[in-house]
Amino acid sequence: MVDLEYPPPDGGSRAWFVMLGSFFVNGLIFGLMNCYSVIYERLQEELMIDNVPGASSKAALVGSLSIGTTFFLSPIAGILTDRIGVRLTTFIGGLFGASGLFLSSFVVHKVEGLYLTYGILFGIGASLAYTPSLVILGHYFERYLGLVNGFVTAGSSVFTMIMPFFIYYLLTTFGLSNTLRCLSALLVCLIGIALLFKPTNQASVQKKQMKSLLNADIWKNKRYVVWATVIPLALFGYFVPYVHMVKFVSIKFPKHDGKILVLCLGVTSGFGRLMFGRLADNPRFNRILLQQVAFIIIGSFTMLIVITPTFFLLEGIALLMGIFDGCFISLLGPIAFDLTGQSGAGQAIGFLLGFCSIPLTVGPPIAGWLYDEYGSYDLPFLLAGVPPIVGGLALSLIRCFPADEEKKNPEKEREVVTLTVDGDA
Repeated sequence: MVDLEYPPPDGGSRAWFVMLGSFFVNGLIFGLMNCYSVIYERLQEELMIDNVPGASSKAALVGSLSIGTTFFLSPIAGILTDRIGVRLTTFIGGLFGASGLFLSSFVVHKVEGLYLTYGILFGIGASLAYTPSLVILGHYFERYLGLVNGFVTAGSSVFTMIMPFFIYYLLTTFGLSNTLRCLSALLVCLIGIALLFKPTNQASVQKKQMKSLLNADIWKNKRYVVWATVIPLALFGYFVPYVHMVKFVSIKFPKHDGKILVLCLGVTSGFGRLMFGRLADNPRFNRILLQQVAFIIIGSFTMLIVITPTFFLLEGIALLMGIFDGCFISLLGPIAFDLTGQSGAGQAIGFLLGFCSIPLTVGPPIAGWLYDEYGSYDLPFLLAGVPPIVGGLALSLIRCFPADEEKKNPEKEREVVTLTVDGDA
């Protein structure tokens, strides 16, 4: 599946700088998205002061639109990465992302404007920067790509630990508008990081050999089709805790700080990404099975949130959810690479993330609407836990279709299993 005429260097100063660059791209983009619950709470309050009907669902839609747009445009980002290059695609992404947040600072009292600036423009920038940061690692690492993937995806966890408190400080000190301007300045860093993403010779050869805009081979792969269909179905409730956790704590445990739970998720998610990223390099572990277990556990704990009697136990649930969140995210890239090879991994990841955009976009607003209707988060969190459990079980369908490469040459099984590429959310 892989053209090894120009094998990845698996080291060297540029490879390590590329790894660090991807770490910061993941951290800046998803650290900000994962901590939207802090911005959400302030935005919801301001919308309620302005007597905006459906303030909870509308404030949630701003954040979910950004992550939905990020994933929805991932197929286009994958194609652009192939056509105009990793570096230029990332540069354009940084420009769009920073501009989106900066423009958002001028429309904080116009939620329809935030849909466009924060939800769409920032989402476009995040997508164009994020997808290349996943693809570039496959051109610099092979033997240790699972571990490198774990380190890179841990970037969002590290930033998720820091960003809630940083954003809260900005909000209380400077207000919502100036907070968005400060966050815009942070995203300018993506433009500088883009300069690090120089493709290898192997990437150039593959680009020249490309005969069509779309890689049709990945859609002939039944195992990939099943995987890319089931994963989005499992994500309808996935982003709900990230958006509504802080508000939920303020209602059920008013004496406690909900941002602590975001910190718990970030800490253990980073640990999970490193641990499962390392395990992904070991052919004895079935990556799809690990992802199934992660989904089922995440869904179960999401449902347990509403019946947890103490904040201490809620912290424990958040810690465990973080570990398996890290498992799910760190295995996305390696599984995509196993199923489609390096030549198909870029678009395979892009289209998968594109399919994920719909459930990640509609989940939080539906939860917000249910809260507005019933005045409780019990039903939203209970329903949010169902899709991951069902999706985790449905992934078993992949086993109905043996890998084509293994059927043709069983001796290549280990080679196919050990090659990986990174991935995040």
